[in-house]
Amino acid sequence: MVSVKDVTRVAIGAAVWVALASATSAAINIETVPVGYTGNTGEGSGMSYGGSGLDRICGAVDYQFNIGKYEVTAGQYTAFLNSVAVTDTHGLYNTDMWSSAYGCKIERTNTGSGYSYNVASDWANRPVNYVSWGDAARFANWLHNGQPTRAQDADSTEDGAYFLNGATSDAALMAVTREPDATWAIASEDEWYKAAYHKNDGDTGNYFDYPTGNDTVPSNDLVDPDPGNNANFFDGDSTLGTPWWRTPVGEFESSESPYDTFDQGGNACEWNEAILYDSLRGLRGGSFVHLAVLLHAASRNFGYAPSTEGYAVGFRVSEVPEPATLALLALGGVGLLMRQRRR
Repeated sequence: MVSVKDVTRVAIGAAVWVALASATSAAINIETVPVGYTGNTGEGSGMSYGGSGLDRICGAVDYQFNIGKYEVTAGQYTAFLNSVAVTDTHGLYNTDMWSSAYGCKIERTNTGSGYSYNVASDWANRPVNYVSWGDAARFANWLHNGQPTRAQDADSTEDGAYFLNGATSDAALMAVTREPDATWAIASEDEWYKAAYHKNDGDTGNYFDYPTGNDTVPSNDLVDPDPGNNANFFDGDSTLGTPWWRTPVGEFESSESPYDTFDQGGNACEWNEAILYDSLRGLRGGSFVHLAVLLHAASRNFGYAPSTEGYAVGFRVSEVPEPATLALLALGGVGLLMRQRRR
């Protein structure tokens, strides 16, 4: 039998947890851009199309969606940690974020009654790294659930866009799929590909080779003003080097994709929902340590086990319509609905 004393103790503990998290967390805004033309066809990507990896037709998306204009930043991820990781049940924080020379400089402090997190000011607007696919899925769940301040449970990180229910092993994470009513998610490979390479020229199958709106290999020059077709990747030397390595998101202000996304080439590799070789989750776009070949649309050979947390890996999210909204979009309410959904 549960006593009144036990109930009181649990209630007080929960109140302390919420008070501590509320003191250090704040709502974040994910700036998105719309991706339309729902009748576009895909194109071949992979070894048979001049690239690498398993062949697949990529980029056809038959619904309008919004995608993160930028990679998820260390500052945004810090707010997430402060909201749900006072007790970090599922390991959303990696100590290399702070201690590694390549880390995104998120520091964790044990306050005695839980953890709090801070990001160094000059890293807050650079992409988060050392995040697994599971971490990215839990971030998407948190967005789907309205950015709650609470423990890592079904109402915050364990259900919503993805049913995780404590999944942390590679086998468990490989089995996870997007739920039909997801409103925020890790960008699917098709969503990611379309936003990066499609020419935004109607319901066509026209794509650029690089996510800078270009068929020419980008340069890795960081100059002001940006002349266009630049990205942060390794080309004999680094774009930026120590101590930052990764540029602030959107730093290459004239090197956006045709849908106005930034850094889909270079900076940090980005998780997507693809499954490669039955044991790897897909990554796209290359990073500050990779050569230009991984920026190319035909490169499909790059993936990691979904529990991997690497210094070159981050992610981007998509905002997708719920099934009821999809039905309304089919009836022609695209403009109004997307204006209502954009944040």
